[in-house]
Order: sequence, then structure tokens, then C-alpha cells
Amino acid sequence: MEQVIANGLYLGAQYALIALGLTLIFALMNVLNFAHGQMYVLGGFVTYVIYGQLGLPFVVALIASAITLAAVGAMIEIYLFRPVIRKSHREESTMLLAAAIAFFLDAVILLLFGEKQRGVPKILDGVLNWDFRIIMPYDRIAIGVLAILIIAAFILYMQYSKTGRAMRALAQDRVAAQLMGVQVDRYSMIGFAIGAMLAGVVGGLLVTITGVNSGIGGPISIKAFMMVMIGGAGVVSGAIAGGFILGMAESVGLSVFSGYGDVTYLIIFASLMVFLAIRPQGLMGKPWG
Repeated sequence: MEQVIANGLYLGAQYALIALGLTLIFALMNVLNFAHGQMYVLGGFVTYVIYGQLGLPFVVALIASAITLAAVGAMIEIYLFRPVIRKSHREESTMLLAAAIAFFLDAVILLLFGEKQRGVPKILDGVLNWDFRIIMPYDRIAIGVLAILIIAAFILYMQYSKTGRAMRALAQDRVAAQLMGVQVDRYSMIGFAIGAMLAGVVGGLLVTITGVNSGIGGPISIKAFMMVMIGGAGVVSGAIAGGFILGMAESVGLSVFSGYGDVTYLIIFASLMVFLAIRPQGLMGKPWG
């Protein structure tokens, strides 16, 4: 049981970090970013090139992933989403744009890096063996702790910084925030950049554990949407809760149905459908409308 809980917490920290970026973008712009998984993949490949190929320190590669994806996110918001939101009054327009960006990034990543699975050297060697009840490689522990620290830093930033308060105001009421002097375009761009940056950071973290390939963007996006639906769309605390719930569910399922991973995901998807039929707004979200 201790091993299952440890694995669930490790997975949950990574998943929560993925979901945070997605829910932030949705809260600020009411945009479902279908390209979130592709941004994760791009962050993983940036770390692969800088840490795995060039041999620079892992911290440098992780910072490069964060900066690269923040820049990509900012450009996508400024040159793609912003004009579409201004000119179109239909929400379907942003959904189609997000889907197009996802397909475009998939194609770019495939052209640049091919289909092969890529991996990098471990950042730490050795395994923690606590009385044979918890066995966990040190690199997974380090990645899990880093993910939790980044989540904590994000929460503090959103709570106490001027930019964080402006983005929270924008998420609560876009029109009222604008009337109070919040620069909507500026903070929407910053929010989208931070959301993309979080995806890139977790991609850079997990490439050291699971590796990365050009085909995992779609599945990662699906998991991110699952976490957001569990916790409640646009709710930061809901994204964190959804991440840890999904991580724990996967850990328990893979332990119970060892060797039958598909059964685990079948049960998770079935449970999610039942849950959403009962509470479509998620655990912490408000009823739509």
C-alpha cells in the first residue's frame, strides 16, 4: 500500500503541473488549448537537445525549456488567438484554431525529431529502499519534489504578485477587470505564456524518466482535459486536485491490474463519465451558466 501511495503522489505531482497550465489558459481566455500536450512534447525535446545532446547541466536545459515554451505560448496568443477572439463571436473558432495548432506542432516535431523514442541520462543514480515497503529511484523522488515546489511557487505567485492578482481578476470577470484598469491583452498573453511554460517544464522533467517521442502529445492532452474536468474547468485548486486524483487512480489501477494497463484506463474513463453525468462542473467548479 505504501508503494502505491508513493507512486500515486509522484504521478499526481506531474499531472497537476500539466493541468495547471491548461486550466490557467481556460480561466483567462475561455480557450480549450488542444495543443497543450504538444507543448509538453516540445519542452521534452528542448531538454533532450540541451541536456542529452549538448551535455549542458539539467537545470540549464529545464530553464531553456521554460523560456522556449513561454515564448512559443506568447507568440501563439498574440498572433493567433488574439485576432481570432477579436474578430469572431463564435467559441468554435478558437477550438478549431487550437486543434489546428496541435496538428501543426505535431507535424513540426515529427519533421525535426522523427518518430523514435528519445531519452536522456538520469539526473540521479540509486534507489531508495525503505524496509522493502517503498522502492523509489532517487531521480523520481527529485522530479516529484521539483514538481511540488513549482506548484507551490505558482500558487504563491498567483496569490501575492501584482500580475497574479490581475490574472485572477481577469479570470473572475473579464469586463469588470477591464473597467478597473487591468490590461486584458497584456495579462492574457502573460497567462498563455505561463500556461505553455508549465507544460514545457513538466515535459522537461519527465523526459528524464519516461523519455519523449513525437506521438504522445495527443494522449497527454487527453489526460490534461480529464484532470481539468475532474477538478472543475478554470479552477486552479481543482486542477491540482484532479491531477492527484488521476495519479492515485492510475497507481491503484496499475497495481491491481498489473499487466493489464488498458483495463485501468477503461475503468478510469467509465468512472469519469459517470462522475460528469452526476456533477458536470467537476469537484470545485461552478455550475455552467
